[in-house]
Amino acid sequence: MKSTGIVRKIDELGRVVLPMELRNKLKIKEKDPIEIYVDGSSIVLRKFEPNCTFCGNAKNLISYKDRLVCDKCLHTMLQISEENKNGK
Repeated sequence: MKSTGIVRKIDELGRVVLPMELRNKLKIKEKDPIEIYVDGSSIVLRKFEPNCTFCGNAKNLISYKDRLVCDKCLHTMLQISEENKNGK
């Protein structure tokens, strides 16, 4: 992990401000969702990118019943469904 040298204090409501230079560099805009991870004693913030429920792929996503599925997993599910219909 690379240090930015930026230090910020947490306010009384538990918030921390990400500097504009960092937000611009990472293309984070106001209201963008941010994921929060814990890695040992570190807190990692990452810009949220939607991904496939099954494989984690972030490309060619289709929404189905409030779940995101990539075209490859959708194709696999259709094959399995067709095999089940045919009694295989």
